[in-house]
Amino acid sequence: MTKKPIRAIDAVQEAEKIAFAPFVFQAVVALRKLGIFDLIFQHRKKGGISLENIAKELKISNYGIGVLLEIAESYNIVNKDENNQFELTTTGYFLAFDRTVDVNINFTQDVCYKGLFHLTEAIETGKPAGLKELGDWETIYQGLSVLRPDIQKAWFEFDHHYSDEVFQEALEFVFRNNPKTIYDVGANTGKFAISGSKYSDSVSIKMIDLPGQLQIALKNVELAGFKDRVTHHEIDWLSENPQLPVGADAIWMSQFLDCFSEDEILVILKACVAAVNDDGEVLIMETFTDRQRFDNAKFILEATSLYFTVMANGNSKMYPSTVLLKLIDQAGLKLIEDRAVGEYHTIFACKKK
Repeated sequence: MTKKPIRAIDAVQEAEKIAFAPFVFQAVVALRKLGIFDLIFQHRKKGGISLENIAKELKISNYGIGVLLEIAESYNIVNKDENNQFELTTTGYFLAFDRTVDVNINFTQDVCYKGLFHLTEAIETGKPAGLKELGDWETIYQGLSVLRPDIQKAWFEFDHHYSDEVFQEALEFVFRNNPKTIYDVGANTGKFAISGSKYSDSVSIKMIDLPGQLQIALKNVELAGFKDRVTHHEIDWLSENPQLPVGADAIWMSQFLDCFSEDEILVILKACVAAVNDDGEVLIMETFTDRQRFDNAKFILEATSLYFTVMANGNSKMYPSTVLLKLIDQAGLKLIEDRAVGEYHTIFACKKK
């Protein structure tokens, strides 16, 4: 489809917005943190609020409030009427109060912002060059359990936000054949193991992850009262010839394979083939870039790919479904069911060929 040509004046305006995008982003962070958005919103039924009154109520200089509101007005985040009263635009409202936008802003600011400076180096080297801004690890997953609390909070909120809304629907799908033994590959905080144990009182779940992550997950499982029904297996998928114990009725991977390169995904899938029972299933839930209804969802996923490039591991991304289907076939699996869940996700149910 051919797109309509953009006028030069509009194109240069877009180019300048990109050139100064970090300035606008940090201005938005300040407007949120300083309570300016909240205060403007509180005065929405009073015809807005002036710069001077914002400064007075928040005990911040007119200058400081002024420079933030000027760029916000130019970016259509706030409006100023003929009486110099400020109100939030619809964009401003979403920046201040939309949960998805909130999660994305915190993730960008607390986890990624400093590291993104090193994106060119990451592209050149194939290594997560920005990760040094958080700690001295080869991948971010080795450091998740010891990240600074505010950074860890932003990371987990981002990770969980896009799967929380589909969790119940996903559980119903996983348990549709009443598996007795499930491997939760990429156990994270133990959320699936806990939810699965609540869903079925006969299931046995084995959490598979790095030692640091398993420490967190095991504590959560114990607090939830499922210590006797949830076991664990430590694994480093980047080690030589990683293997799973055999005997799974189902192997569950949620937003996990996007954390690896295509070659690494193939290794993981082959290990799953070796571990799952002959009549068992390998269940993969992902947010595929080519399965999104809305452009903004596709954009979020493509931006997240840059996080993988510069912060996470240097060689993975949010994949289109075609890539995973190719790797599933190469690993010796066949797709038996393809289920869309929620707004963003797809579950592939696979069996051995």
